[in-house]
Amino acid sequence: MSQDLPARMLRLLSLLQTRRAWSGGELADRLGVTLRTVRRDIDRLRVLGYPVESTTGRTGGYRLAAGADLPPLLLDDEEAVAIATALRTATSGVSGIAESAVRALAKLEQVLPARLRHQVAAIHAATVPVPWDQGPGADPSALATLAAACRDHEIVTFTYASRSSGTTPRRVEPHSLVVAGSRWYLIAYDTQRTDWRTFRVDRLTEPAPTGRRVTPRELPAGDPVAFLAARVAAAPARYTLSVTVPAGAATVLQRTQILPERVRSVGARTSTVELAADAPRRIALQLFDLDPGPGSTFRGSP
Repeated sequence: MSQDLPARMLRLLSLLQTRRAWSGGELADRLGVTLRTVRRDIDRLRVLGYPVESTTGRTGGYRLAAGADLPPLLLDDEEAVAIATALRTATSGVSGIAESAVRALAKLEQVLPARLRHQVAAIHAATVPVPWDQGPGADPSALATLAAACRDHEIVTFTYASRSSGTTPRRVEPHSLVVAGSRWYLIAYDTQRTDWRTFRVDRLTEPAPTGRRVTPRELPAGDPVAFLAARVAAAPARYTLSVTVPAGAATVLQRTQILPERVRSVGARTSTVELAADAPRRIALQLFDLDPGPGSTFRGSP
């Protein structure tokens, strides 16, 4: 047995985890071996419990299928640090996953090399979250149901609590999920109102797939983010603040996350920014993002 076999097996497993399907020839080229060796290594992975499926086609291929148990994942240094960092902030906007995130992080940090553990610890020690943006989080099971419906173009039903019309049943053709800050939004076509709508996921309950799949509609915007930005910018808000800053509109948009619809140029080096939110703390967060500086003027609602 070749001394390179363990390393080659790990490399093969890593390749299978990075793409949905590989042809035998592609794997052979990546590993620098023959097709016969690839087939043997695939058989060895199957014996070890990895669910590697054969795909049909002119040349055939392989893919790592979902199994009853989650197989070990192979991560490079950057991927490991990225996942550990994400797990420390995983509860932002999603409720009920704090304990699961902590357990997953503990498992990951236990096997991290010392050099990577120090990097993750440094990021954690130097990072201080701002608690002002805390609010109701989206249910992870609701997110999973909606994400699957978006993927499969399947009509879903749910109960929605809107600010203006109270609690109502909805039946929609889901298009996409968009996360903005700590809030998750569903963009969907409402079949009862025959119009495109945005729904805050933390305000909907009991999402249920109907089993009916439809041809996806064309979104009336360039992309889901642009659609959401236009809807949010046009929505009424309880608190507003108009800020005139000594910077051009292009500069403001480049250095902030403020919606383009709320930035208006009033000169080559001056622009007005309209901030709006339902809570004063969210206005404060937008101000931190804007960082107005000297020479700015403010005008807002009480």
